[in-house]
Amino acid sequence: MAEIIRMPKMSDTMEEGVIAAWLKKVGDEVKPGDILAEVETDKATMELESYEEGVLLHIGVEEKDAVPVNGVIAIIGEKGENIDDLLKEANGEGGSSSTSKEEKKEDKEEVDEEKDENEEKEDSKTEDAPKEEKIDTSDINAQVITMPKMSDTMTEGVIATWLKKVGDEIKAGDIIAEVETDKATMELESYDDGILLHIGVEAGEAVEIDGVIAVIGEKGADFEKLIKAHSSKGSDSKEVPKEEKKEEKAPEKKTEEKKSEAKKSEEPAKSSTSDSNGSDDGRLKASPLAKKLASEKGVDIKLVKGSGEGGRIVKRDVESFDPASVKASAQEKATTTAAAPAIGQESFKEEKVSQMRKVIAKRLAESKFNAPHFYLTMEINMDKAIEARKSMNEVSPVKISFNDMVIKAAAAALRQHPKVNSSWLGDKIRYNDHIHIGMAVAVEEGLLVPVIRFADSKSLSQISNEAKSLGGKAKTKELQPKDWEGNTFTISNLGMFGIDEFTAIINPPDACIMAVGGIKETVIVKNGQMVIGNLMKVTLSCDHRVVDGAVGSAFLQTFKGLLEDPVRILI
Repeated sequence: MAEIIRMPKMSDTMEEGVIAAWLKKVGDEVKPGDILAEVETDKATMELESYEEGVLLHIGVEEKDAVPVNGVIAIIGEKGENIDDLLKEANGEGGSSSTSKEEKKEDKEEVDEEKDENEEKEDSKTEDAPKEEKIDTSDINAQVITMPKMSDTMTEGVIATWLKKVGDEIKAGDIIAEVETDKATMELESYDDGILLHIGVEAGEAVEIDGVIAVIGEKGADFEKLIKAHSSKGSDSKEVPKEEKKEEKAPEKKTEEKKSEAKKSEEPAKSSTSDSNGSDDGRLKASPLAKKLASEKGVDIKLVKGSGEGGRIVKRDVESFDPASVKASAQEKATTTAAAPAIGQESFKEEKVSQMRKVIAKRLAESKFNAPHFYLTMEINMDKAIEARKSMNEVSPVKISFNDMVIKAAAAALRQHPKVNSSWLGDKIRYNDHIHIGMAVAVEEGLLVPVIRFADSKSLSQISNEAKSLGGKAKTKELQPKDWEGNTFTISNLGMFGIDEFTAIINPPDACIMAVGGIKETVIVKNGQMVIGNLMKVTLSCDHRVVDGAVGSAFLQTFKGLLEDPVRILI
């Protein structure tokens, strides 16, 4: 009997997934354990495994399309099996097969009423303007490329760079552009062969999901007619006058012709002045990996000479780059360039907000303004912790850091104060018996929080090893859902950056986050005498809906006692 395959919930924050690639096609035989498709969540691309045996009878969603959790993805059954009833169920948003006749009748009546209303609207339109016939594109051998949904939180994408230009021959698998989403800069791959006939958006501009990016097809194909047919599909719901659509499309062709003529006339001049790693319009041509590596190494990527297609900078170019080789030429260029702005002259540079930064801003704003924060700050004497760390590192299989000791001490303190290890769920408070410590890690595009699970039951060396592994995965974007889900308490440590004290915004669903500053040598009073001591400040941000001041203070007192006498952590 045929079975419907639905989109699984692959993480606790997942609401929908994007089909990155189908690894099976309709008619293929499928066995339990076979990988049907690759699914992109908000954090990673994961494999969708089949638990059914049979033949893939139906695929319900195209590649690069988003599917809500429990949405229909495919149907697997016996070869030749009739799946009409299952398809009807799928089209009904996964409704139950036991839906009553009365509900179906009501649905039919609603559909009939909507049809009547639509017919009345169409009749009124025909009185004011002639009815536009449906555009026939069956004879056009070309394909409209639209902006895919590359993450569940994505509403638009920014074309970072075009790697192909109008007139270039495209093969399936070629990278035609780099798209900046809310998570990362990703490569847009072509799934069609043909000529790049049209580019619908300039580099640096944003495109909504399903917005037209480009058209690929055979040379001479009427792509304008194809775009017009594509736009007319959405014009009905937007109620935009059709006359305006025609007026907009007419000058578009002329504008493109003028642009192409202008480009041809400017090519000789640009070829003599543009850098080897720049595109024709002066934009930098480099892969996302090359940009990331250059940023990590502190290399000015504009000085790197690209060896990729069309002078594109790739990873090997950054790895083999020698700053000394371009120092002399850079000095020569400096003498010939225009003088620097005069003293007192105002100037600025604006950059568009990345998609990832937009999502971070939205989530932190929701946390800051929805959860009533209050802050508790405490000084901790780290003299004994410094001595204990030296002693432990003499026998530890991995190097233990102060951050590892902070995580272990926090986990032990949470075990004694379970009300801090909690979450606000609106109409109830969840007190977690398990202790999963989220560890804030800064990456180039923003902030990730991998989780050390059951931290209270792990040794310092285990925590150290796991923290280093998760931190490395976060920076290389190799984290999996199990690595970032389920935190019950979060620690943000900026001590290694020379920060003495700061406050942090609570990381939902946690009720608290602890901000850890650096260890500072200062004068303290001990037994009535002024001595040199090593102090560290920590600030606990609390959600007042869950944690009261007395509860937070008691937790910090226990945390302070554990670090000031580290042998207690090991018990």
